[in-house]
Amino acid sequence: MLKPLSSYSQYYTGEEYFTLEEKSLEKHEYFAGEIFAMSGGTAKHSLVISNTSVVLSMGLRNKLCAVFSSDLRILVAENGLYTYPDISVVCGKVQFAAGRKDTITNPSVIVEVLSPSTRDYDRGKKFELYRDGATLQDYILIEPERVYVEHYKKLESGRWLLTIFNRLDTTLRLESLDLEIPITEIYHKVDWLE
Repeated sequence: MLKPLSSYSQYYTGEEYFTLEEKSLEKHEYFAGEIFAMSGGTAKHSLVISNTSVVLSMGLRNKLCAVFSSDLRILVAENGLYTYPDISVVCGKVQFAAGRKDTITNPSVIVEVLSPSTRDYDRGKKFELYRDGATLQDYILIEPERVYVEHYKKLESGRWLLTIFNRLDTTLRLESLDLEIPITEIYHKVDWLE
């Protein structure tokens, strides 16, 4: 779980959050009046993000979809979560939060690369909050230290189906994007860092 910005209980309004965030050198998540510092990552973590972003960008280059890095904040308007996923994909027109050009509200795919400090949160409470978003179709969690990818796909019934990929010779299919991602591409050169 992420740690609150301050060690004592202090609640912030959305406007106070934006004021602090615009002056900060670090990124922070905001939910239910609390601000949480976001952690950095390892070389493997960074490489997996980069690889996945490239594969998505290349696969979507001729489609009306855009791939965004963790520099772009998303708002889950249905519950008020502001956060910076490692990768987000929007298909069609990008919708911005009211009065903002740095916060989108309509990702169809979110990718989070796990780290020891956020693993439980990304799988648990954060995914619960992401699921409230009306546009989200796919949620992908990637372990950078071993070959292990969790793909959660939203079904027409509203339920979520989990598929796990733990071999390099498999392929993740994102039906919402009409795109296939070889797992080997996600982990390209990761072993080179060892």
